[in-house]
Amino acid sequence: MKIIVTGGAGFIGSAVVRRAIADGHQVVNLDKLTYSANLENVAAVAGNPGYAFEQADICDEAAVRTIFAKHQPDAVMHLAAESHNDRAIEGPMDFVKTNVVGTAVLLEAARSYWTGLEGAAKDAFRFHHISTDEVFGALGETGDFTEETPYDPNSPYSASKAGADHLVRAWHRTFGLPMVLTNTSNNYGPHQFPEKLIPTVITRALEGKTIPVYGDGRQVRDWLYVDDHAEALLLVLQKGRLGETYCIGGDSSKRNLEVIQILCEAMDRLAPGNTPHADKITYVTDRPGHDFRYSIDDQKVKKELGWTAKHTLDQGMADTVAWYVDNRAWIDGIRERGFQSERLGLVKA
Repeated sequence: MKIIVTGGAGFIGSAVVRRAIADGHQVVNLDKLTYSANLENVAAVAGNPGYAFEQADICDEAAVRTIFAKHQPDAVMHLAAESHNDRAIEGPMDFVKTNVVGTAVLLEAARSYWTGLEGAAKDAFRFHHISTDEVFGALGETGDFTEETPYDPNSPYSASKAGADHLVRAWHRTFGLPMVLTNTSNNYGPHQFPEKLIPTVITRALEGKTIPVYGDGRQVRDWLYVDDHAEALLLVLQKGRLGETYCIGGDSSKRNLEVIQILCEAMDRLAPGNTPHADKITYVTDRPGHDFRYSIDDQKVKKELGWTAKHTLDQGMADTVAWYVDNRAWIDGIRERGFQSERLGLVKA
């Protein structure tokens, strides 16, 4: 299968690219190469004859249509997105443009291409939209998100992703574009840009900086190791029922403060400092509109497709810390591009 992967130089996208190539698929990596993208993330497969890279913006209709015509894909896996909540607070229109308008442009290019296919090629084509559990809003102390949970986004980021989800379903229902959609919990693992919680903690600890905790740190997230997610996404692409949504989780819910403490303990073992890393924990002003709790019921993908996450949280966290400790040059490269784990997302008075 030849797959266009949008955002394939990003965190989750690059894991999908690496897994798809390992599974014997051909991949066209379509990426704009914004601040969080990094071609080093796919360096291990860049020389593979089944891999191709196209630098383009998904909002650029002409460029996207040219890529479809040139590569003649069998499927699209759409991961390109602005994804960091703090940045969405500082610049929400970038999220609307990329996540909503960009998705619409991609859908139209895919529809035009698919309409021109014939026979088995047309029947086999798939558009897989990868989304987030944040579109469902926030949970209280109990309950789980399911595929039937009503949408209730609370942030510019989650609202833009919800809009994209609705567009994908509309293109399926109105035009018949064959699609599947997935909503996932918080991903973590190697190659994640150090603006999200887990790589922020690890990289700042390595550099002897303070470790910020938003609010009281009681927010709960379900954590999913990125390689497990990549496996699930490719399975849904190939075996998921058309028009269906699948929730993908890690069955590993923890409060943010607990996650930070686990990471600090791992750092104490793998990269000890003069004092325990937990001594660097500092409580900072919470993010506006910070959802309290997310938790996913992923029974549908387990029962229908036989998928289950392979990494426990303890194993995944240890592997993630070890990767960052062993790949400090990767972190240095990001710092050289100007990112210093600065705080974003505070509403200005």
